[in-house]
Amino acid sequence: MTRRELVALIGGAAAWPLAARAQQPTAPVVGYLDAGTPDTGANLVAAFRKGLGETGYVEGRNVAIEYRFSYNEPARRQELVSDLISRRVSVIMVNGTGTALIVKAATSTIPIVFRGGSDPVSDGLVVSFNRPGGNVTGVTNVGGELGAKRLGLLHELIPAASRFALLVQPNTTFAQSAIMNTKVAATAIGQQLEVLSASTNREIDAAFERLVQMRADALVVSPAILFENRRVQLATLAAYTRVPAIYAGRENAVAGGLMSYGSRLTEEFRQAGIYTGRILKGERPADLPVLQPTEFDFVINMQTARTLGITVPPSLRALATEVIE
Repeated sequence: MTRRELVALIGGAAAWPLAARAQQPTAPVVGYLDAGTPDTGANLVAAFRKGLGETGYVEGRNVAIEYRFSYNEPARRQELVSDLISRRVSVIMVNGTGTALIVKAATSTIPIVFRGGSDPVSDGLVVSFNRPGGNVTGVTNVGGELGAKRLGLLHELIPAASRFALLVQPNTTFAQSAIMNTKVAATAIGQQLEVLSASTNREIDAAFERLVQMRADALVVSPAILFENRRVQLATLAAYTRVPAIYAGRENAVAGGLMSYGSRLTEEFRQAGIYTGRILKGERPADLPVLQPTEFDFVINMQTARTLGITVPPSLRALATEVIE
């Protein structure tokens, strides 16, 4: 072998790794769209990543995630959806029925995994639970239907309460089912229920002002994306006005709320992560049945109870899946 041939061989060998890397397929990109903020959704993002990991996808290794948060500003949602679509992401995971409908209207080709809502068929997201059809599937959560259960838990905690209020985010399917179910429960125990609405941070403040005016004994907070993302504000206002309140998500109780009862949010996001991974592997959203919650949490924050001067009966503590001391 001549010297020239040897140099050529070495040079060619050195180029092999570069050529091999150039031929490696690029990692798929997942769009993650949330109506809240990165801070309030950190544990849910972690749960979503966990689900992705269970299907073999690890962020930064073999999948990239483009995060978009609208910071509770509905007007920004369309812009964020358009941005993700322009980046040609492989899948879009979206938190919230309203935002999911915007994504569905914007693309019929990019797979969509939603989390939220209780009836995606009525909402127009899917054709049916078992065979969603189209490019959309996801994970629902049981929300407004549990209004009666939440009122019952409050009534057991405060038997003398006679003036109840329900806080809803209007123009959502959760709101309508929550109003209907909670009113039925209030009538069953011979109590009146006043419905309060809030669609913005300021309207939440105004709702608590109304609670003080009506001298409410207790408050049921209906599930809503806004209330998930304003849990510190809600807990602070409830403490300031000294109104015992029960919420839908465990995260509300952790943030200082008195009690919560509802489906497990982290499990819903984990399942959304698993579905996203399965779609990346080639499965079609149309063939993945819409999942419904099977795990529920009843959480009592004993520190908040003591601050409000409330004694939690042993029977109620025994029902709790978690007691925060």
